[in-house]
Amino acid sequence: MNPARTNERSSRRRTGGPAAGSGSGAGRGRGGRFGPPAPSRSGGPRRSDGHARRPAAVQGEFALPKTVTPALPAVEAFADLDIPERLLAALAAQGVSVPFPIQGATLPNTLAGRDVLGRGRTGSGKTLAFGLALLARTAGQRAEPREPLALILVPTRELAQQVTDALTPYARSVKLRLATVVGGMPIGRQAGALRGGAEVVVATPGRLKDLIDRGDCRLNQVAITVLDEADQMADMGFMPQVTALLNQVRPEGQRMLFSATLDRNVDLLVRRYLTDPVVHSVDPSAGAVTTMEHHVLHVHGADKHRTTTEIAAREGRVIMFLDTKHSVDRLTQDLLNSGVRAAALHGGKSQPQRTRTLAQFKTGHVTVLVATNVAARGIHVDNLDLVVNVDPPTDHKDYLHRGGRTARAGESGSVVTLVTPNQRRTMTRLMAAAGIVPRTTQVRSGEEALARITGAQAPSGIPVTITAPVAERRGRSAPSRGRRRPAAARRVTVRQSTFDAAA
Repeated sequence: MNPARTNERSSRRRTGGPAAGSGSGAGRGRGGRFGPPAPSRSGGPRRSDGHARRPAAVQGEFALPKTVTPALPAVEAFADLDIPERLLAALAAQGVSVPFPIQGATLPNTLAGRDVLGRGRTGSGKTLAFGLALLARTAGQRAEPREPLALILVPTRELAQQVTDALTPYARSVKLRLATVVGGMPIGRQAGALRGGAEVVVATPGRLKDLIDRGDCRLNQVAITVLDEADQMADMGFMPQVTALLNQVRPEGQRMLFSATLDRNVDLLVRRYLTDPVVHSVDPSAGAVTTMEHHVLHVHGADKHRTTTEIAAREGRVIMFLDTKHSVDRLTQDLLNSGVRAAALHGGKSQPQRTRTLAQFKTGHVTVLVATNVAARGIHVDNLDLVVNVDPPTDHKDYLHRGGRTARAGESGSVVTLVTPNQRRTMTRLMAAAGIVPRTTQVRSGEEALARITGAQAPSGIPVTITAPVAERRGRSAPSRGRRRPAAARRVTVRQSTFDAAA
């Protein structure tokens, strides 16, 4: 590689703009089988305060950058892509035959080494959109201890685990090692995985920084970097850590940034770290898709709890969002006392508890997941057709991401928000900001309208207790031969094994 190009690239990464005198055709030195070098970034036009009227959901977002180099055309089949045969076979084995739009549009370009800026609703297929390209371009290489070759940054532990689970069968098919690096789990085990050599690391920013500070990881060999749910990383205050990490990866490397919304914090990342990106953008009002219905249910404060309980007692699974950990725990216990198989998910739970609760919800052992915004992103559950905002969110982005737990990948679903009289005006403004026109209905518990919209029904009234499934209890580590451990010891073994499995 031309050292001048590398220095120029490094300068532009630090300053957020082109180096003085640089031309729009500066090479990136990728070459090889990954396609021709991509040209350098062109600063797209900035939007002024005098812009034309735009949909409400886009207000406050930045103007998308213009692509200098034309994007390669989209494909309609994975077989049309230049990816290893083993990856194609793994896709077939997983029953994945036709690319989702974001996959068909971005993969030809990411496989050629282009940077990508992807904006799309959650559940649109982003994980495979970046994952297949990352794995295909890394296949055949071997990482040195502590020096991964590709990095996927995500905001939450749950999303890290979901990305890992989604990519594991494909990584195995091309003999690449994945390491998941998140907080709330034993750091020693994660350090061991990195020291043993992992080509791909899926990480939350804080834990990855800790491992780098300990000397257990170096990013100087990372040639492909993905930022998934970049807007939430900004909202959670991770921007200083994210930029510090991006400054450590190879300056000429490939960058892919995916985000459901694009605000000014994400704009910083785009301008500073993406070079002439291929832009794939769908309607930013992420919930406004034909397979999703939006309902605002006006309820009286005194009747809200009963209404919530009847919705929770419906047939099928539902996620219910509340504002605080205390209110989540209180509603969960009330639902259990009413005969509803509910479980709580919030930041006050340990990671093993959160992992077990999600597993029970996905298998149907728990039918109602009562959660704070910790579950608003990074959770995919098949056939989840209802999300309920028991407490309305205060930000339109939170609304879009909560709702994104349903109607994923073309499935249908409904988002219901319970609104008391004093919340109506605020909710109207929030919906306008989200670009959504909901159906509004006045409801009371026990009424036909509530049952028609949500499937609500009277709970059994017989208290239930959620325990570990029998298969889980039976399948855990067996005690030493010839002797059964006391019951208390067996329970501890179940918890520890779950902890180990999630690490």
